[in-house]
Amino acid sequence: MSTLSQTNPSTMAGRWLATLADFFTPRQLATRAQQLLLPLVGIVVFVGLWHVAAPQVQTSLGAFPGPADVVEQAGALWQEHQDQRARADKFVTMQEERNARILADNPDAEVKIRDYPGAPTFVDQIGTSLVTVLAGFALATLIAVPLGIVIGLNRHVNAAINPLIQVFKPVSPLAWLPLVTMVVSATYVSDDPMFEKAFLTSMFTVTLCSLWPTLINTSFGVAAVNPDLVNVSKVLRLSFWTHVRKVVLPSSIPMIFTGLRVSLGIAWMVLIAAEMLAQNPGLGKFVWDEFQNGSSESLSRIMVAVLAIGFIGFLLDRGMLLIQRKVAWNE
Repeated sequence: MSTLSQTNPSTMAGRWLATLADFFTPRQLATRAQQLLLPLVGIVVFVGLWHVAAPQVQTSLGAFPGPADVVEQAGALWQEHQDQRARADKFVTMQEERNARILADNPDAEVKIRDYPGAPTFVDQIGTSLVTVLAGFALATLIAVPLGIVIGLNRHVNAAINPLIQVFKPVSPLAWLPLVTMVVSATYVSDDPMFEKAFLTSMFTVTLCSLWPTLINTSFGVAAVNPDLVNVSKVLRLSFWTHVRKVVLPSSIPMIFTGLRVSLGIAWMVLIAAEMLAQNPGLGKFVWDEFQNGSSESLSRIMVAVLAIGFIGFLLDRGMLLIQRKVAWNE
């Protein structure tokens, strides 16, 4: 009989309990409770102060919305999304039934399914904003990381490009947006465009404003590679690409990811302003439309969007932090 089958169940249970006791020590439990309790206390205090102060702030559209008003409008926006999806499904079903009748009479007829023409819902606009910011951030990363490596490896290139970085880094997205709009309108001309011009305008604006932290951190990380590693690379006569892949990138990964996290936060912040002016159907346009609408519910809906923007930004940062911990050697 095997050793495993002879093991006493009570002994196994005792081992599990001992392991749990080692993991959940009083100190660890106190630390975890503190980590959970303090943020919870902060949130409760904030909501309480918001609830008390909101009725005291009167605007042209009425009192500033409190937490209950915001929760109510969040539920209403979700219900609008559900109703819109139901109408869209019904619209597609009607077209499929019509096409089936047409094909029954004429098997060679050309039929198509048209998209539902209804306005995007709040949830749809969240999806549009996420796609736009990730596209702009990805493009910024593809530009900033290779260029940052070149700058960090060559002091002459660094001296040539650094003044340009310092000039363009602080430029506001509101300054870039008119220029990007004009360039996209002049160069992206197509009878059947793959992307909407508003999407491209917002994406390129995000790219132009978010690439600088990654570019700067990458160049600093590459320039700070341990000289001993560089000397070993020279002794082994590694090629340029091998040197970058085996020495430079592993050593500079922590700095690169620090820049990426900052860039992603800037990209998300810039996107909202870009969508307001470019009228890309995302969260920025939602906020602008509700502001222009001026109904009694507009302030509550804008506050829902503000909280959604903040929460999504937090999740994006946590996601990038998780990736950093999986990739960066110092984590």
